[in-house]
Amino acid sequence: MPQPPARTLFLVSDGTGITAETLAQALLSQFEDLRVREVHLPFVDSEEKMDRVLERIAAAHARDGVCPIVVATVLDPELRARLSTGEALYLDLLGPFLQRLADALGVTPTGATGRAHGQRDPGRYLRRIDAIHYTLAADDGLALDTLGEADVVLLGVSRVGKTPTSLYLAIHHGLRSANYPLTEEDFTRGDLPPALLARRSRLHGLTIDPERLHEIRERRRPGSDYASLARCRDEVRHAQALFRRHRIPVLDTTRRSIEEIAAAIVYGRAS
Repeated sequence: MPQPPARTLFLVSDGTGITAETLAQALLSQFEDLRVREVHLPFVDSEEKMDRVLERIAAAHARDGVCPIVVATVLDPELRARLSTGEALYLDLLGPFLQRLADALGVTPTGATGRAHGQRDPGRYLRRIDAIHYTLAADDGLALDTLGEADVVLLGVSRVGKTPTSLYLAIHHGLRSANYPLTEEDFTRGDLPPALLARRSRLHGLTIDPERLHEIRERRRPGSDYASLARCRDEVRHAQALFRRHRIPVLDTTRRSIEEIAAAIVYGRAS
């Protein structure tokens, strides 16, 4: 059976486009066989820019032979109206909800752009910047003496996802996140460093299927002992034993995205 043609997906926003991209991914994840070519068009905040967007949509329609998909977060009602006339399946992610909310509140929306990810709360913004600085300084076990300042401490073997998850927690949740790599030294000693045990309530263990860990490490250091399946199995087994011993909540990162791992930590869904 021939594959359906790929569609062009336009992510159109008058701001950064982060909201449009996130919601589009959530929607399209339900259609496994759908092939798309993403086109990101942020900061579309004028008639002239919208003209160029509509031209690109029409060109994609003519080239692909199928209707493009437009996922948009545009606040200006006139620009939204123009975008809806394009030769595409148009998914307006803000307009209908803004109007319903405005009707319920009895308040007219400001129409100001760029607020979804802006500095509406300066205090929160500064806390997030502080969390990022701390997290960078506390990566890979570099700041055991400052763990008292950490909101979260992630533990796990090498390449289990500690650093990207730590940064996501800092950037998106404003949490000071330290991480510590479990190594052969910890396994030989049979315990965690005292500095970690003193902050046990803030510890979260990350684990992974050894075969998946082998694949990840093999891409980093092909053919090495570090990447061998036997070593991966051994390290994961020792790490899980430490987590059980100290009753540390554990998350399996094998099939979870960074966003899912972070959300599970923030909202207490670790096992």
